[in-house]
Amino acid sequence: MSVLIEALVPVFGLIIMGYLLKRWNFPGEGFWPLAERLTYYVLFPSMLLFKLGNAQLAPSAYLEVAVLIMAMLAAMTVLLVICQVIWRWPGAVYSSVFQGAIRFNSYVALAASGLLLGDTGISLMAIAVAVMVPTLNVLCIVMFALVAGQGGIKLKPVLKAVATNPLIIGSLAGVIWSFFRIGFHPIIAGLLSPLSDLALPLGLMTVGAGLQLKALRGASVPFLVATAAKLVAFPLMTAGLALLLGIDGLLLQVVILLSALPTASSAYILARQLGGDAPLMAGIISGQTLLATVTIPLMLGLLW
Repeated sequence: MSVLIEALVPVFGLIIMGYLLKRWNFPGEGFWPLAERLTYYVLFPSMLLFKLGNAQLAPSAYLEVAVLIMAMLAAMTVLLVICQVIWRWPGAVYSSVFQGAIRFNSYVALAASGLLLGDTGISLMAIAVAVMVPTLNVLCIVMFALVAGQGGIKLKPVLKAVATNPLIIGSLAGVIWSFFRIGFHPIIAGLLSPLSDLALPLGLMTVGAGLQLKALRGASVPFLVATAAKLVAFPLMTAGLALLLGIDGLLLQVVILLSALPTASSAYILARQLGGDAPLMAGIISGQTLLATVTIPLMLGLLW
C-alpha cells in the first residue's frame, strides 16, 4: 500500500498544484486553456506515439484489451440502467449520472499507469484508451438521445470528432509503429522524448485547473450514486470480469486502475451541449477527482 501511495501522491499533487495556480491566477488568465490545447493536440499524442512505438507487446494483448474493455462497458451500462429503474431520475440528471459513472480521465489514466506500471503498463493503457474513448463517446451520445430529450442528435459529427481525436490518432500510430518494428531515428526520438516527459505533469495540472469545487455544494443522491458506481463498483466489477475471462498480471492491473479513475473533465462540455445537467456534472467531476485520492489506493491495494 505504501508503494501505491508514494506513486500516486505526485499524480494528485500535480492536480492540486494546477488548481491552486489557476485560483491564484498564475501565470495568467489565458494560460490554462492554451496549456490544455497544447497538451491535448501535441504533448499527449507525441507521448502515445513514442511509448507505444517502442513497446514490444504480443499481438494477443490487443485483442485481450478490446474484449475486456467491451465487457466492462456492457456490464456497467446494465448496472446504470438498473439504477435508473430504481431512482427514475429526469433524463438530464440520468445522462450526467451515466457519464459520471462510466467515463474516465485519460490524462490521469496515462500518468498513473506510467508512474505505477512503467512503459509496458502505459503502452497497455494507451491501447485501452484507444478502444475506450470512441466507444464511450458513441455510447454517451446515444444515451443523451434516448433520455435527455435531444432527439435528432446526429452521429456523423460525433464519429468525425472521434476519428480526429488526437489521443486515438497517437495511439493508433504508436500501435502501427510497434507492430512493424519501425523504430525511431535518434533525431526523432530526441524530439519525442522531451515532449513525452512534459505531457504528464502539464496534463495533470490542467486537470486541476479545470476543477470547480463550488459545484460540490449540496451534493445529491445522483452525485453519490455516480461516484460510488465509478470509484467503487466499477473496479470491483472489472476485477470480477477479468477473473471470469482468465486475465491476470499486468493487464489486470491496467484495467482495474482504468476503472477506478475519476470521470472525464470533458463530460461537462458534453452535458452542457446536449442537454444534460451541467452543474451536477461539474460536481461529479470535481468530487470524484478529490475522492479518488483516497479510493484509488484502496481499490488497487484490495484488487491488485
